[in-house]
Amino acid sequence: MGAATRGELSSLLQKEPMELAMKCNDLSRSLVAFDQNSTLVAVVELSLNSWVVAGVVPGLGRDPVKKQSADCNALLKLLHRWRDEAIKAGGEIKRMVVAFEAGRDGFWLARWLRDQGIEVYVIHPTSVAVSREPRRAKSDRLDTQMLKRAVLGWLRGEPKHCSMVEIPTLAQEDAKRPNREHEHLVGERTRIVNRMKATMARHGIRGFKLNLRKARKQFAELRMPEGEPLPPNTLAELERDLARLQQVRDQINTIEKQRLKRLRQAPQEGPHPMILLLAKVLGVGIETADMLVNEALWRNLRDDRAIGRYAGMTGSPDESGSKRREKGLARAGNARVRRGMVQLAWRWLMFQKESALTKWFRARTAGGPRDVRKTMIVALARKLLIALWRYVTTGEVPAGAKLRPAV
Repeated sequence: MGAATRGELSSLLQKEPMELAMKCNDLSRSLVAFDQNSTLVAVVELSLNSWVVAGVVPGLGRDPVKKQSADCNALLKLLHRWRDEAIKAGGEIKRMVVAFEAGRDGFWLARWLRDQGIEVYVIHPTSVAVSREPRRAKSDRLDTQMLKRAVLGWLRGEPKHCSMVEIPTLAQEDAKRPNREHEHLVGERTRIVNRMKATMARHGIRGFKLNLRKARKQFAELRMPEGEPLPPNTLAELERDLARLQQVRDQINTIEKQRLKRLRQAPQEGPHPMILLLAKVLGVGIETADMLVNEALWRNLRDDRAIGRYAGMTGSPDESGSKRREKGLARAGNARVRRGMVQLAWRWLMFQKESALTKWFRARTAGGPRDVRKTMIVALARKLLIALWRYVTTGEVPAGAKLRPAV
């Protein structure tokens, strides 16, 4: 982060952002009474070119299954047809429920169906129990039957039958794009740099600084150990890679400047108060704060255990009879949050040396083997994530943590 960017960040943090109230949300079971005789339930197995829709229609002696094109209007027409058939058979439809698994299609269909007045739920894919047979039958129609059983159990209020994913708004989904694009661009920048270094290493050239402004001009002056210049095709390849590298750098800078501009223009809009509040903590930058808020902290999670599970930083014990062993982290949550929190935990040890979490870490790793630090850093990351979640939701500052002074 450059000097200008640091100055803009300091000016943004002068104002105290408003405190956000903590909300709880439990999507592991339905809290609404379920009357199967007046509720039409449909599950959709989504794919690229076709959808398979299975329903439970009151009054019909069969459970209909229909394969159709990937068209939301056709789906709505099918639901209305099933509703009319149920009414014609003497039933009364007071509630229509549609569910599908979260996946590549995102949440646009859920939002569209809600606009049409239909109750929609998105199933967490890993929460649906599947057969453990090594060669179980697998088809879209069988998957709809499995989803239907899971959804019916969830609607009846049975705990742990399956879990639903909170449906984000379009603005919440769009807010994630700059950080995710920034992550991809940083990875692309690293790949280009590594490729250029490998190209030069094949010709015996090491230690060339690609960050120099005159790097393109200095390519022509490079000499191999034999004293000869680089071959023309290799030189042309390096120049094209350098042009791509400069383009990626410009795009990264554009994303960072636009983020600061949005925060400066609307500090109280959407998740911006949370981002500014989190960026007040010494050692947490705007990039990390933006990632944590938009990926995890904005969610209405139930408690501190839920935030740890969402990041995939909880244990996965394997217990059977007298056997007790720990298989490590579950890694079933958000990988971006998990990676970011492990990196932030190492920075926390440098910038927050007098905090209670740092003292807790040092007390448990002092005098131990080197590998203990790598194991305990994950525990520190989990505790730190919970502490930051409490900070942005209730205003409770982590014990002993230092905040950036107001300028």
